[in-house]
Amino acid sequence: MVRVTVFTGAYNRAYCIDKLYESLRRQTLKDFLWLIIDDGSTDGTQEKVKSWQNASDNGFEIIYLYKENGGLQSVYNIAIGLLETELAVAIDSDDYMPDNAIERILEHWDKYGNGNYAGIAGLDYYTDGTLVGDKIKAEFEVDITSRDYILKSKGDKKLVVRSDLYKSVAPMKEFPGEKISPHYLHLLIGKKYKFLVMNENLCFVDYRPDGMTNNIWKQYRSSPNAFMAYRQLEMTLGLGLKRNFELAIHYTSSCILAHKFCRGIKKSPKKLLSILAIPFGLVMSLIVRIKARKRK
Repeated sequence: MVRVTVFTGAYNRAYCIDKLYESLRRQTLKDFLWLIIDDGSTDGTQEKVKSWQNASDNGFEIIYLYKENGGLQSVYNIAIGLLETELAVAIDSDDYMPDNAIERILEHWDKYGNGNYAGIAGLDYYTDGTLVGDKIKAEFEVDITSRDYILKSKGDKKLVVRSDLYKSVAPMKEFPGEKISPHYLHLLIGKKYKFLVMNENLCFVDYRPDGMTNNIWKQYRSSPNAFMAYRQLEMTLGLGLKRNFELAIHYTSSCILAHKFCRGIKKSPKKLLSILAIPFGLVMSLIVRIKARKRK
């Protein structure tokens, strides 16, 4: 059995998923399979992937599953349920991997990995070759839930995760019609396990206008329940008074937008801070409405 699952959620990305496919074909080590969860595409993604499955020279297995559109959290839940390999890494449909990524992941894991670690924390690079954010400041291992990491680390990191740990925290909460960051699962895992540091490029990223990152104000507006859940988790991480108050502001804003103000305040891990944050949360909820409307 292969050791790594590369899993990808795809929704109407037939125009750009080719780069990922070609990068997987170029991998210097083919000890992986590619799991594609099609989140209801209508643009010919299915036909394209099936033609790839029929290719005789891939060197790796492609597993394809079509589902009705349900958002990234549902993609993760289904993919995690299907994991059978030792490690798993999510690569977005508009991103791709360096040619030696799988080989370097397994070399690092074989050298340092064991049951005490959640997996590997690597780096993302833009397609022009520049680093996203900064390198991980720790040299050997990192606590991704620590105050220093969350407050001082810049830019997304690429996490390779033990499949058994993914399964231990799944399924991720789903809110109909809303989106929640899959990093929610990583934080749950990170509360118990550290990640090995690998300050190398594991993924080239292409942030597109239709991606979640570039529509954050619209996400705040359309996914208030999801952000409530995410901020609840963050407020349990011990990030300090200043950061917790900022989270409380965002949390109360999401409670207002979700029409769950009283219930949300009662469920806050930091009730006093959330009460003090109410005026600021009200202002933020108004700003979210205005910003989201401008981006329609």
